[in-house]
Amino acid sequence: MTLELPALFTAGFLYLVLLFLIAYITDRGWIPEHWVSHPLVYTLSLGVYATSWTYYGSVGFANSSGYLFLTIYLGVTLAFALSPVLLRPILRLTKEYQLSSLADLFAFRYRSQMAGVLVTLFMLIGALPYIALQIRAVTQSLQVLTQEAPPHILALGFCITLTAFAILFGARHISPREKHRGLVMAIAFESLVKLVALLGVGFLALFGIFSGPEGLNQWLTENPEAIQKLYEPVGSSQWGTLIFLSFGAAFLLPRQFHMLFAENLREDNLRVASWGFPVFLLLLNLPIPVILWAGQYLELSTDPDYFVLGITLAQGHSWLPMITFIGGISAASAMVIITTLALSSMCMNHLLLPASYPDPRLNLYYWLLWGRRLLIGLIILAGYSFYAFLEHRAGLAQLGLISFVAVVQFLPGIVGLLYWRRATREGLIAGLLAGISIWAFTLLLPMLQHSGFIENSYPLARWQDIAGLDHWSFATFWSLSCNALLFALVSLFSRQRKEEQQTADSCCSSIFVPLTGVVAARSPDEFKKELGALLGESTARKEVDRALNDLNMPPTETRPTELRRLRERIEHNLYGLIGPQMSHLIINRRLALDPEARTALADSMRYVEERLAHSRSLLHGLTRELDNLQRYQKQILEDLPLGACALGQDGEITIWNQVMEEYTGVTDQVTVGHPLQQLPKPWNDLLGGFARASDSHSYHLEVEYAGKTRWFNLHKAVIEAPQIAATSEAPGMVILMEDLTQLENLEAELAHSDRLASIGRLAAGVAHEIGNPVTGIASIAQNLKYEEEPAAIEQSARDILTQTKRITSIVQSLMNFSRSSSGGQQSLQPVALASILQDALDLVRLVHKRKRLDYRIDCAPELVVMADRQRLAQVFVNLLNNASDASSPGDSIHIRAGRNASQVVIEIIDQGTGIPEHFQQQLFEPFATTKATGKGTGLGLALARNIILDHNGEIEITSAPHAGTMVIIRLPDPGQSVPQSR
Repeated sequence: MTLELPALFTAGFLYLVLLFLIAYITDRGWIPEHWVSHPLVYTLSLGVYATSWTYYGSVGFANSSGYLFLTIYLGVTLAFALSPVLLRPILRLTKEYQLSSLADLFAFRYRSQMAGVLVTLFMLIGALPYIALQIRAVTQSLQVLTQEAPPHILALGFCITLTAFAILFGARHISPREKHRGLVMAIAFESLVKLVALLGVGFLALFGIFSGPEGLNQWLTENPEAIQKLYEPVGSSQWGTLIFLSFGAAFLLPRQFHMLFAENLREDNLRVASWGFPVFLLLLNLPIPVILWAGQYLELSTDPDYFVLGITLAQGHSWLPMITFIGGISAASAMVIITTLALSSMCMNHLLLPASYPDPRLNLYYWLLWGRRLLIGLIILAGYSFYAFLEHRAGLAQLGLISFVAVVQFLPGIVGLLYWRRATREGLIAGLLAGISIWAFTLLLPMLQHSGFIENSYPLARWQDIAGLDHWSFATFWSLSCNALLFALVSLFSRQRKEEQQTADSCCSSIFVPLTGVVAARSPDEFKKELGALLGESTARKEVDRALNDLNMPPTETRPTELRRLRERIEHNLYGLIGPQMSHLIINRRLALDPEARTALADSMRYVEERLAHSRSLLHGLTRELDNLQRYQKQILEDLPLGACALGQDGEITIWNQVMEEYTGVTDQVTVGHPLQQLPKPWNDLLGGFARASDSHSYHLEVEYAGKTRWFNLHKAVIEAPQIAATSEAPGMVILMEDLTQLENLEAELAHSDRLASIGRLAAGVAHEIGNPVTGIASIAQNLKYEEEPAAIEQSARDILTQTKRITSIVQSLMNFSRSSSGGQQSLQPVALASILQDALDLVRLVHKRKRLDYRIDCAPELVVMADRQRLAQVFVNLLNNASDASSPGDSIHIRAGRNASQVVIEIIDQGTGIPEHFQQQLFEPFATTKATGKGTGLGLALARNIILDHNGEIEITSAPHAGTMVIIRLPDPGQSVPQSR
């Protein structure tokens, strides 16, 4: 039987009208909000992935390639299974920066207009075969049902209808930033129609043709070749290729990216979709084998791609083919509408706007609206032209796979965007150009050749045979391999620009970086005036008011930090209107940052801390751990028994702890947010001068304050975190201040025995022992500016954090110093001695790098001792520092360790100046030192001896003047070993 063309056209048109009505009543708010934003609606809207390829072509694909047809959906399932590390990070970026397309995302990350243009052009070219596939599926389905009408006339009518409905669906809003709630609801309904129609045909095939599962089993028993044909390609090399292609297509195809990210109303919807969408695809594919077998059973003369229609026609009921045809129209129209909407936005932002920016006197909103409408028509026309030029020799699946290979060329760029800060725009462009060229050479040109559009031939089949790969695997492997290789190599050998580094940090990390800089415009009214020169007065006014409303900021705001936030918000809002690169250029030109002024980092930090305090309950996993670590590190400085002052990159005070308030009499309300130079005298000269000096330590500084003389030791560490240094001109700094006044008074009044009192030991010990890790921090931080390797920079940052943690441990150790060798509570655990020695040596090397000393360690990796790792490391740092101080440039220092009976013996041997004989009896007394005044306190060896005694060990020193020194440490042998570390 056949159907009449007018009836089919009317049915298809009325169905599209129904979809429009669903979208319309949703946008008008007639459907409850909790229905519109429900996760299942979002999940069903992702069913736009299932086009006419799925609806019609899956049966033909199963007929020619067996169970390989499942790979197109297994890859999607894999992509959604990786949602936490793949889809969620992209969703975070698109929502935070209002990026509506893959071209926007790439242009934002790589700060390149060329990247946006290249992605747009390649996406457009790659989508044309897919649009042609939908047009072909609809026209051929009409021919199957009517057996009349030239296909090009049918195709042209379908394209004109789709153009009208695409404009009605997606180009009704003035601003493309607005969510198309009605569109999402209509596409969800369309997915439901596809699912019901395809399951209905499967039900008809099973019960109407085979009379139930028993009849199907009987036919399969009589025709075992039907099942065997499905299993034959299972061992094919195409499995991996097709799964990989569908994996990339699951979120990179224009329609998928648009529905997944641009139309996402709630982030939690993606969590439901990560399992709901694979279930939808499973249900959609369940009837495919049954429909194929039913068509073979009926011996249909129809192309297997259209067995879905042939089965319904064979049953003799006119309404069955009509419903099935509507399902096919639904699949094709949804794909074309969403794809053209996504592509029109990309073409507008990255092709039309950069080439022909409108006059500011025009209304930008309406110019963009009509521009997108025109682009929708042109894209559909291009798809029709592509369809018209091609012969109908390729199957639906083949046309779809050509588009799949095209979009997976963006995978290297996505990996670099999310997880590789070093990726550059030059690497992306080089990789994409290589991938595009090979894709065109291996897939596009052969398709045009088969259609008779070009006549030249080349030995592609012979190259595939040499490589031992099939057509799709060959094209995918070589295009993507050359793409990824060039992307990596060119990125490694090209220089990354500063603004590219900033966006790389934003994309690769969710850590909030405080805003810096001051906007030259001093009020929202000045913002409107400056932006009006390029956006037009009306548009500028609306955009500034929109940003003020988003931030709950009054129109009279004048604070520099808040205006900096307003500038950033306006830029992000413009991303969704005219694209990231055009927005960035306009904002930088009209709302430039004042190079002579800077925001107060303290204000930014307070803002960040307030934001974290309000949202801390939402943090989880690693993000929560990082927040806890940040709070803990800040608390370390607050609780130190020393004055602690932290400076931001611009020299303003960010932390001023309670001990510093006690020392100076100045509260943090007065100091935080201001530079050291604005402190009251004498602290401005004392701390400001020390911050500017090159020395990391200043000892015994005399200060007249409140009619009294006081003495202080000062220590500082310069902090240069990579992500901060990239956006600032100066590093941060931490200054520690120790009050020596009490110690000075005790030394003046007490004899030598009085100097052994615990208070004196504690006060001086803090200066000495805190100096070691602070010196290490300063040395490591200073070396950072010479490091270029990411691994070395990361290691240095970890070393700084380790030394910071040591400060708390050292303070506790020194508070217990007066215990002498009485023991006490400590944690002794089996630790690798070689590891402790190496850690100590690494720190000492940094301090004495200029002497070029030759350090050697002879210690078996498996040798262990029962020790408190932190305290034993202090001993070795002190001893190695003493040996280094006594050595001349080029001397060697030998550290060896081994077992002797029931002990572990460690020897530290230097070639230094030695120790005078008359002084050797006083070595372990506090304050005894051979160093010049101000160079040492004489507590190092005393502390080392007490720690060794606490470990039930012994320490002795043998030395002769000008013959070097040997320190011998004996510790109990625990009689066990640990595995060798890497």
